[in-house]
Amino acid sequence: MPHTSPPLPQPVALIMAGGAGTRFWPVSKRQRPKQFLSLCSERTLIQECFDRLQGFIPPERIMVLTSVDFLDLVKEQLPEIDPLRIIGEPCRRDTAGAVALGALLAQRIYGDCTLVTLTSDPCIHPTELFQATLRSAVAGAQQADTALYTMGIAPDFPSVSYGYLHRGERLSGFDDIPHYRLQGFREKPDLQTAEQYLASGEYYWNSGMFIWQTKAILAELRRHLPQHLAILEPIMSAYGTERWPSALAQAFAQLPRISIDYAVMEKAKDVRTVEAQFSWYDVGSWQALEPFLNDDGQGNRCRGTCLSWDSRHNIVYSDDPQRKIALVGVEDLVVVQSGQHTLVVSRRHLEDVKKLVANLPADEQ
Repeated sequence: MPHTSPPLPQPVALIMAGGAGTRFWPVSKRQRPKQFLSLCSERTLIQECFDRLQGFIPPERIMVLTSVDFLDLVKEQLPEIDPLRIIGEPCRRDTAGAVALGALLAQRIYGDCTLVTLTSDPCIHPTELFQATLRSAVAGAQQADTALYTMGIAPDFPSVSYGYLHRGERLSGFDDIPHYRLQGFREKPDLQTAEQYLASGEYYWNSGMFIWQTKAILAELRRHLPQHLAILEPIMSAYGTERWPSALAQAFAQLPRISIDYAVMEKAKDVRTVEAQFSWYDVGSWQALEPFLNDDGQGNRCRGTCLSWDSRHNIVYSDDPQRKIALVGVEDLVVVQSGQHTLVVSRRHLEDVKKLVANLPADEQ
């Protein structure tokens, strides 16, 4: 039977904020990707992620892992966090590199602790239910020394854009929030397979948010990805010194690119999930912003000033409130205006925005 979670030692949070966000061009660009933009509210996505932790995890127990190119942006947007706790990856090495580095640093700074690893770019609400889910997962991870927890999102349509978690036996949980053992991770499926997952009721979307004790994830990394720790552990003594940037750059460049799901989570023995009690929106494309934009009464979703005639099912976004965008006789378009750039794309071709951006001059990306 579920029971109330005990008083918890304070966990540590690691916010991962190194993504490029090219599908949100032209608002999101290389020098200011989507996690630093106000897409779902007046606060930026990374600020919203920080805000959701307040009252549960204090700023002095929050770290941010980002690209070295974004260090100043993180410091500007999250002045509450000690700059020493904002770590810049010198190059991208996928999520296994980020998790290994974050776990080693958390253990060095805070000792053995429960580590909450969060992505910076989903829109999540309400905060109360997010914290309730997180608190339950932390209680589970603290009770089970070897458990690796993820947050599972109950799917409401057959998405081919997300990985899936195959739910197994139900476990004792905390605060009436369901806990399950996982039977396995599934890669992004085709539509027919996604429909089967949805119909079975046995699958969650993989949110990419994890909760574990540092000793648990480091033990699994040592078992399944020892090369990462062999490269990173020797440089931990340089943290907080002038040697740190060069030591990290030299070590990180040696890491092979591999995801934490593939390298560890699919192979670990004790992998569990908590069923998310909150609404989760993976803001992966302009279409995903629809719930957060104003309805103009004509079937269009808009931010900024939108004028329309005989037009429907369009998305209009401008980061300049004085700019007016007019639509006449069009459907299923996404129109985005930012600075000197205007994007007009059919909803059917939103994935191709990445191809456009890849072929632009570097200073336009």
